[in-house]
Amino acid sequence: MKILANRLFQLNATAKSASGNVLYAFHTVSLFLKTLAVRFFQLNIAKKMLFGYFFCALLTILIALFILSRLERLNEINNSIIKRDIPLVELTDKMIDTVLAQELYANSSIILKSPDILPLFWTRSEEFQHLRRQMEALPQQKDLPINQLTALHIEYNNCFLQGFRYLKNPTSPTAKKYDQQIKEKQEAIIQLLKKISSEARQQQNEKNRLILRITHNAIRDTAGLCIGGILLGILLALTITRNISGAIHKLKLSVNEISEGRFEDLPPIRNWDEIGDLSRAFQVMVKKLKRLEEMYLDASPLTHLPGGIAVENITKKRLTDDTPFAFCLLDLAHFKSFNDRYGYARGNEVIMATARTITAVIGKHGNQQDFIGHIGGDDFVIITLPEAYEKICTAIIDAFDKMILDFYDPEDRKRGYILGETRQGKKISFPIMTVSIAVVTNQQRKLKSHIQVGEIAAELKTYAKSFSKSTYVIDRRRNSDKE
Repeated sequence: MKILANRLFQLNATAKSASGNVLYAFHTVSLFLKTLAVRFFQLNIAKKMLFGYFFCALLTILIALFILSRLERLNEINNSIIKRDIPLVELTDKMIDTVLAQELYANSSIILKSPDILPLFWTRSEEFQHLRRQMEALPQQKDLPINQLTALHIEYNNCFLQGFRYLKNPTSPTAKKYDQQIKEKQEAIIQLLKKISSEARQQQNEKNRLILRITHNAIRDTAGLCIGGILLGILLALTITRNISGAIHKLKLSVNEISEGRFEDLPPIRNWDEIGDLSRAFQVMVKKLKRLEEMYLDASPLTHLPGGIAVENITKKRLTDDTPFAFCLLDLAHFKSFNDRYGYARGNEVIMATARTITAVIGKHGNQQDFIGHIGGDDFVIITLPEAYEKICTAIIDAFDKMILDFYDPEDRKRGYILGETRQGKKISFPIMTVSIAVVTNQQRKLKSHIQVGEIAAELKTYAKSFSKSTYVIDRRRNSDKE
């Protein structure tokens, strides 16, 4: 029982191993086909079309090779019949006639007692040997009993030579003995030749049946290959057409959606060909169109920068996506006193010059994902990456401090401040305008909403404006700190 249990365990392990090998092979083939399909759909349109033509050409070549192989096989069989079987039958018939002619000449020479007829016996013997050499020259002659046939004919001739002088007296016992031996050898030769002829005819019939079978199978297989090739060609054509036309249809739907002002939930296109490239470029364009639309609806009429709604939406998106960002709120200190001294027209010029300065700095030190907004008056917003805000803030401060002096009159610029009056008529001085920047990031703390970001920035801006020079301050508090 223990031996039987061990044997059953071994058989079970072998079955599991075989099953595992089959599953592994199936998984490998499945993975290969998936990889092949992915690579195929990553081709561009021209390569997909070339692949389709190549597949059809390859299929045609395979069918042609199959047909040619069958024709070659039929040609080999026909050659075997023509060059071996038919000549072999003809040779055996001639050899039988030759042996019978030898007997006829021998008997005629004995009966007529004419030595002139005897040479004809040997002429027929040489003719038999000539036919035998022709048999040896046939293809596939190794399976023929040619040596046995040669030996029998030599024995036949020897019997005739040895018994020729006795055969002149047919009634003698010796003559009867040799006559019996000659007949036996002759019969053996004839039976052997008939056997060779019968086998040759049998092989010829078998080959003819084989030709019919090969022809039937070739017709059936060729028809099957042609039908299968047509179906595969249609399937491949449908796959390529559906891949291309489906992507074009989705692109058309996307255009219709955008034309009606809907930029969300556009049909995805996963092609990797030219249409896929066009779709991806289209998606980038859609994002820019959406951004431009938001900017247009909420843009500042003075600087044409996005306004407060756009700032709010961008901040919400960065918080929702949990994208690291730095929210920079810029304010111009002493801007009101500048407006009171020089008027709103020059104040507007300062606002526009500040917008140009910020845009130039972002173009040099920022990236394409950076956002610039103008939320009104002298307040600007920059949303950038945490690793970029220090360089951006420093560059804005340097550029602003150089630029702002050009908007003051020479005497105020030289003096370093402007003079003004309070409502009570008291003289008071106001410093040259500076820029204060409050920076809020989500690197060290989890920010909950855009409102929280705005409150923190407003608090930091008040602190930054307490300095007498342009500066930027950063919120370095963490989640564990009190806010």
